[in-house]
Amino acid sequence: MNALNKKKTQTIFKCQQCGYESRKWLGRCMDCGEWDSMVEEVPVKAGVTLTASDKPVPLYLAPDGDEERAGTGIDELDRVLGGGIVPGSVTLIGGEPGIGKSTLLLHMLAAFAEQEKDVLYVSGEESARQIKLRAKRLEAIHPREFLATENSVEKIIGMTTEMRPDLLAVDSIQTLTCSEVASAPGSVTQVRESSYRLVEMAKKENIPIVMVGHVTKDGAIAGPKVLEHMVDTVLYFEGDRSHAFRILRTVKNRFGSTNEIGVFEMKEEGLVQVSNPSEIFLAERPLDEPGSVVMPSVEGSRPILVEVQALVSPTNLGTARRTAIGADQQRLSLLCAVLEKKGGMDLYGHDIFLNIAGGMRIDEPALDLAVICALASSLRERSIPSSTVVCGEVGLAGEVRAVGNFDIRVREAERLGFTRCILPKSNKDRFTRDVGIELIGVATLSEVLEVVFG
Repeated sequence: MNALNKKKTQTIFKCQQCGYESRKWLGRCMDCGEWDSMVEEVPVKAGVTLTASDKPVPLYLAPDGDEERAGTGIDELDRVLGGGIVPGSVTLIGGEPGIGKSTLLLHMLAAFAEQEKDVLYVSGEESARQIKLRAKRLEAIHPREFLATENSVEKIIGMTTEMRPDLLAVDSIQTLTCSEVASAPGSVTQVRESSYRLVEMAKKENIPIVMVGHVTKDGAIAGPKVLEHMVDTVLYFEGDRSHAFRILRTVKNRFGSTNEIGVFEMKEEGLVQVSNPSEIFLAERPLDEPGSVVMPSVEGSRPILVEVQALVSPTNLGTARRTAIGADQQRLSLLCAVLEKKGGMDLYGHDIFLNIAGGMRIDEPALDLAVICALASSLRERSIPSSTVVCGEVGLAGEVRAVGNFDIRVREAERLGFTRCILPKSNKDRFTRDVGIELIGVATLSEVLEVVFG
C-alpha cells in the first residue's frame, strides 16, 4: 500500500540538440525545430552547495592568481593558448572526426611528460591496446604518461585526486557518464553534468584539464551550449581531411587573446608544426598567372600570406554560378556587383569560382581588394606581377577602406621578398616606417584597376 502511495518520479523530455525541456514527448523540438530529438530524462538538480564559510570578500583581499603558465612543449599550441596552460584551467578541443584531435593530445602529453611532469590520459572511446599502437606510431610514449580507459566521471575524479597529475586529458567528454543521471552517454544532461563535475574538480584541486569534444553535422560542439561557457578555453580544429594542413583556432580564451591560430601539417608521423606558414602556402604558387594574387592576412597576431585564386569563364547555363572556397560566398556576390557597377566589367554571363589556396579560410574584410584584383585579372586574361601583394576593404560605393595591423602585414611581405604592395590610401598616409617595399595607395576601385592594369 505504501508503494502505491509513493509519488511517481517526475521525468522530462529534453532536446538533445539545444536542451529545450518539455513535460511531454514532442516529435519536433519547439525551440530549435529538430525532429525526433526529444529524449526522456530524470531531472538532475545541479549546483554548488553553499556553507556558512562561503562569504563574499573585497576584491583586493581575494587570493592572488598564479600567473605562471606551463608550456606544452609544442610552440604552435602554446601560441593559441596564450603562452601555455594555466594551472586549474579547463580547455576544450573540438573538430571534425579524423581531423587530428586525439593525435594532437598524444603529442602534447608526450611533450608535457618530457618536462618531468606526470600526465594522465583518460579515454572512453578506445582500448588501451589501440591507444598504445597509435602512440607507438607517433613516437609519443613516455614513462611519466599514465593511461586509463574509463567512462565514469566519479572514478575519473577519484583516480585524479589520488594521483594528482600535472595534467589530465579526457577523450572525449561525450563518452562520460554520471551515476546520478539516467540518460545515455552523450545526452545534453550527461555532458552538462559530467563537465560540471570535472570543472569543479579542476578549480578545487588546481589541476589543468584538456577535454576533446565531438562536433555535430553543423560543425558546433555536440551537447549543450553551456559546455563552451563552462570551460576556460575553446579551440577548434579546422581544415579538410583531404588537405595536409590543419588550423587550430582559438574561439574563447579567458587567459589570452582570441582568434589566434596554430598551423600543423598532417604527416605519417603525426601532426608537425608549421612555423612559417606563409612560405608553405605560397610554395606552389604559379608565377604571373591570370587570376592569381597574394594577400597578406592577419590571424590574431600572426601575419600569413595566402594566394587568392579566381576563375571567370563564360557560362552555358541560364544562371551563372558563384562559388567560394575558403571565403564568404555572400561577400563574393557583393564584390561582383561592385565590380560590375563601379568597374564597368560585365560578369553577368560568367561563372565565377574563388579559392583560397592551401585550405585556409579568410573572413576578414581585408580580403576584398585581393578578390577584386583576382576577378579582374581572370576576366581580362592579364596577370598581376608575382612580386605584388594586395590588401584592403572595398565598400559598396567602390571606395577602398583602411584595414588594421598593416605594419605587420607589410613587414611579412617584405621578409618574403615582395617588392610592391597595393594598399588603401588612408593606410599609406598613416604609415611612417621606412620599408624596402614600394607602397602604392589607392582610394577608389578605378584607381586600383588603373594601378594594376595600367
